[in-house]
Amino acid sequence: MYKYIKRLIDILFSLLLLILLSPLFLILTVLLLLTGEHKVFYRQNRVGFRKQPLKILKFATMLQNSPNIGTGSLTLRNDPRVLPVGRFLRKTKLNELPQIINVLTGDMSIIGPRPIMEVDFKRYPKDIQEIIYNLKPGITGIGSIVFRDEESITSKAKGREAEVYENVIAPYKGALELWYQKNISFITDIKLMFLTCWIIIKPTSRLQYKMLKGLPERI
Repeated sequence: MYKYIKRLIDILFSLLLLILLSPLFLILTVLLLLTGEHKVFYRQNRVGFRKQPLKILKFATMLQNSPNIGTGSLTLRNDPRVLPVGRFLRKTKLNELPQIINVLTGDMSIIGPRPIMEVDFKRYPKDIQEIIYNLKPGITGIGSIVFRDEESITSKAKGREAEVYENVIAPYKGALELWYQKNISFITDIKLMFLTCWIIIKPTSRLQYKMLKGLPERI
């Protein structure tokens, strides 16, 4: 039953956000046109609902040829492929805002597992691959909140980024998304929206473990 309420919330919330954030969209559009590679948006292939292909919309933050340079799909802290303005957009998560349009069209939800590239999806354990996208992917979610500092974790691996993602990050992210699927509710989604804003202000906070009952501890 909640899935219908969730979709209604997604529609209403995304419409409201697009209206309220339209001045910010305009400012960022002009800023990106005047800097970097003068590109505002880009679409990227990701794994979507029930493992179907999904093209997500983002503000451009990296060199256009980034997937073929350096660490590929994995982004490190102070990654040289990130453009100057893009660094700010990524830190504040403003680069994700265009996905509000993906939510409005029904490809995504406000809250859900983050849509990832296929190469990273294959790094998840097989059992997690089968269930992680039983829900629509989201702009934010428990995985995004707990792994707010994912880039710093992979950066410390120094040449073992893919191994760390596969053996440390992916299994725990999978466990977090399983927790969400078992605890999905209106109240849970409201808490996750609040926590998304909170960790931007307090990125090292562990408030999620106090607010969310039964949340798996970080490994």
